[in-house]
Amino acid sequence: MGHHPVEDSNNSSNPTFDSIVSKRLSRRQLLKGSASAATISVIGALGLSACGSDSSGSSSSPAAGNGGSVTLNPESLGFEAVPTSLEDRVRVPAGYRAEVLFAKGDPIEDGVAEFLNDGTDVDYDRRSGDEHDGMWFFGISDDGRYDPERSDRGILCINHENLEDNTLHDLGVIKAVDNGGSRPKIQVDREMNGHGVSCIEVRKISNKWEVVRSSPYNRRVTIFTEMDVKGPAAGSNLLRGKSSPQGTKRWGTMNNCAHGFTPWGTYIAAEENWYAYFRKGDDAANRTADENTLVQRYGVGSAWAYREWDTVENGGDIYARFDANATGTDPLNDYQNEPNLHGYVTEIDPFRPAQRPRVRTAFGRFSHEGAWAAPAEAGKPLVFYMGDDSRGEYAYKYVSSANWDPADATGGLTTGDKYLDDGKLYVATFNEDGSGEWKELSYGVNGLDENNPLFTFRNQGDVMIAARLAADHVGATKMDRPEWAAVHPTSREVYLTLTNGNQSNRAADETDPANPRAVNSNGHIIRWKEAGNDSAATSFTWDIFLFGSAADRDSDYNVSGLTEDNEFSSPDGLFIDHRGLIWIQTDDGALKDTTNNQMLVAIPGSVGDGGQRTIITSGKEGTATVDTFVGQSAESIQLKRFFVGPSGCEITGIYLTPDARTMFVNVQHPGERGSKDLFNTDKSVWPAPSRDATAFGEAGNRPRSATVVIYREDGGEIGI
Repeated sequence: MGHHPVEDSNNSSNPTFDSIVSKRLSRRQLLKGSASAATISVIGALGLSACGSDSSGSSSSPAAGNGGSVTLNPESLGFEAVPTSLEDRVRVPAGYRAEVLFAKGDPIEDGVAEFLNDGTDVDYDRRSGDEHDGMWFFGISDDGRYDPERSDRGILCINHENLEDNTLHDLGVIKAVDNGGSRPKIQVDREMNGHGVSCIEVRKISNKWEVVRSSPYNRRVTIFTEMDVKGPAAGSNLLRGKSSPQGTKRWGTMNNCAHGFTPWGTYIAAEENWYAYFRKGDDAANRTADENTLVQRYGVGSAWAYREWDTVENGGDIYARFDANATGTDPLNDYQNEPNLHGYVTEIDPFRPAQRPRVRTAFGRFSHEGAWAAPAEAGKPLVFYMGDDSRGEYAYKYVSSANWDPADATGGLTTGDKYLDDGKLYVATFNEDGSGEWKELSYGVNGLDENNPLFTFRNQGDVMIAARLAADHVGATKMDRPEWAAVHPTSREVYLTLTNGNQSNRAADETDPANPRAVNSNGHIIRWKEAGNDSAATSFTWDIFLFGSAADRDSDYNVSGLTEDNEFSSPDGLFIDHRGLIWIQTDDGALKDTTNNQMLVAIPGSVGDGGQRTIITSGKEGTATVDTFVGQSAESIQLKRFFVGPSGCEITGIYLTPDARTMFVNVQHPGERGSKDLFNTDKSVWPAPSRDATAFGEAGNRPRSATVVIYREDGGEIGI
């Protein structure tokens, strides 16, 4: 998520997604010298299983909180496609309105001063953080319990992935070299508190949403928040250090991209580019061979997000820990193991704000994009799908050891201890015949033990800490930056965005049926169906759902037949709502001269609903002809553009209320890559003071990330 250097540390010889599937169908090379987020089974929660069908074949059901109905499995979309836009404002379809609900710097408590937006604001631990990203809404009952049917009152949990440094400070970023060797503490505190998660109560009053600043549920989780480390890696020698001598606590969470949620009403924040926040030089002589392998495989020391937080004068461990250099061989004397405490998912209970969040190490350590649950079924394991958002990395899933018991639905983080600390982690391989397999990553299984040639795995904690190396060893398939996943609430099919893979030409003989374009700067979406329709199965079948492209590209590149009404690039955010519509959000730079980033919607089919296509593609070493399978055309699935954001932004994060009358969407970093001397105002001045998201902002206004709320003016369902 966000535009940043892409970590690329996978030097394993594992086959890429391209090369694995190149044998799926026939391949002829003409070379020189020689190719919802899942809901918590919202349908069940809303009692929709007894719905009747209407004459069109769609079905409807009573909806909570509005006295209307929700249309299940809609057969058509009910709006005119929004045109592409380069305007510095939000565009939505005719008949809709969009309002800013919660913007960077907005207070979350009574008594906090209104945001000045001039770089002098402080106390970000009591304000919205920056760069809104993944989010989820947890309905609140009248007696204060989690109520998944509630549509007019809830806790909105929002990730704050990163910072727009140009807009954050009054005088710009003051570097240590310009301040006597240390960063100003006031700036560092602003930056560290600008990361993390916001949990805020929101209510719909007189058909308008507002943040309830007096709510006892409101809280910020930041880089300063103390957390408990749980699961198989807790207490590992690889986690112990000066800031956490027992390896069972951690300060804060950072670079949270997407999210997840659980059937018991807790939020999952996923750390993505955590590795880039640490300083690390040439300290190999003070580390073991395994430790050096671990550092290199995770890109620690790339430091593109390093902000010199460790230089705060007399700051103590909480600041100094971002210097991960090994000063000697004893990790208790420095912070060399600090990066090993990051790269997991964190569970937060929005209903118990006094509880410390818990780091769930059983989900493995990598650049977590998010963790999306398959619909929970009583008596069966819980399943979460995850992508490792770096080039050439893998797709994973976690399967709990315990079978789901609905009686645990009110247990909060204690329930999380039962289901999220004890389970099996798997990594995906995509076979040449269109089948796939989940390879288990458990100690003593598949060669993951002390005799492993890549890393000395001594226990399950080691396997989780070095999950990428474990996945390398079992032969996982390299993917083109796996991002968001979504699970269909009824078919249980899984969709995964591959935002882009190769920005420059690759050899044509590296293309294949699953990735048949020599230049994949626009990305694609794959999907799979688990064997027996069982989310815990260890095998599956797959195909490609959609390819990103400009509308004017030829059919060998624009494989899905995109038009001006639906051309898109770099799919990132993904959500399948409880009615069965799929929403696609973009984080793109390839079509930046055509449109700002956007959100589209379609009616998905199913794995295998398309057909065979032959594609001719040219690369840096020749041309390849590739036979492949693709899903239905964009026209067949009614793919339409629904939303376009302001200049310089990314569209990310989405939730549709159970009554389908309100949609929350995040606009991240408007004005990105603007002039630091002008605080990015040369690129964007969004949002407007009126909070009308479709209005133009005022000259000189520093752009702000924000959560936008969307309604239909006639009060009807969103999208249909």
